Amino acid sequence: MRTTHLAAATLAAVTLADPALAHTGATATSGFASGFLHPIGGLDHVLAMVSVGLFAGLLGGRARWLVPASFVGMMAVGGVAGMAGLGLPMVELGIALSVVAIGGLVALGKGLPTALAMAIVGFFAIFHGHAHGTEAPLAASGLTYAVGFMLATALLHAAGVGAFTALSTQRRVVRIGGAATAAAGLAIVFGIL
Repeated sequence: MRTTHLAAATLAAVTLADPALAHTGATATSGFASGFLHPIGGLDHVLAMVSVGLFAGLLGGRARWLVPASFVGMMAVGGVAGMAGLGLPMVELGIALSVVAIGGLVALGKGLPTALAMAIVGFFAIFHGHAHGTEAPLAASGLTYAVGFMLATALLHAAGVGAFTALSTQRRVVRIGGAATAAAGLAIVFGIL
């Protein structure tokens, strides 16, 4: 798939995501399909996860895979905690702030040490994972559900890296996209979106 197609698919996913669906538990599917649909069904998750990919692309080098891997790994930890019924305060706020923070990092266009970038996205990933874990269908296999949301997340990260690659000669556009993402995150925080 050409990177321009990947960028177009990313734009379509962000545009078509329903901001409220990801946290309602309204889906009738179970297992893998339910897990896969959860991250792509909510604007907050899509924006954060694509932004992680953009951020990783911006950092370049090993960060292109280490930063997304950190997110997916820590999201799995949060998912297990959510499935186990362990409480985590302010999950929705943490998710919304992840959109603000990661979008803001893309907007700034500055590099960070890879370990710091991994720590930042890993911290926010715990909130995303916890939301996924607490909303796992009761009849679903926890393992197949987790594989579903982890795969969808990895694909959203890959879409972000692909979008960055397609736009790498136009970093100003990437930074504007990061600023728009951060603004959308603020709208989510204040209940506008």
